[in-house]
Amino acid sequence: MAKILIIEDDPGFRKMIDLTLTRANHVVILAKDGVEGLERFKAEKPALVISDIVMPGKQGTETILEIRAMSQDVPIVAMSGGGMNVGRQYLDAARKLGADEIILKPFRPSELVDLVSRLLLAGK
Repeated sequence: MAKILIIEDDPGFRKMIDLTLTRANHVVILAKDGVEGLERFKAEKPALVISDIVMPGKQGTETILEIRAMSQDVPIVAMSGGGMNVGRQYLDAARKLGADEIILKPFRPSELVDLVSRLLLAGK
């Protein structure tokens, strides 16, 4: 069980991730954008962060850079949709900026749970 911060602007997708990880016995902290995500990161000190890349206001890439400046240790998963090629380009950029893993939307809940478990077990 770990405290996980989800930064996602789509309410329905945010809820799906929340339910998926809560059912996997994690404590989930939700943020609707990068600004709120950074506030929650500072206040809650999560064990893992999952961030969307394309969001209004502060983009996920900016958010990842700022989280990395605060902590080199917390694992970060970047996620994006927008079609296979577009999503992949955003995710490749996110990895270069500090994301430990990437996942392309849409994904199966079991894929997310497996990815989170793997990162938490590895200690990053």
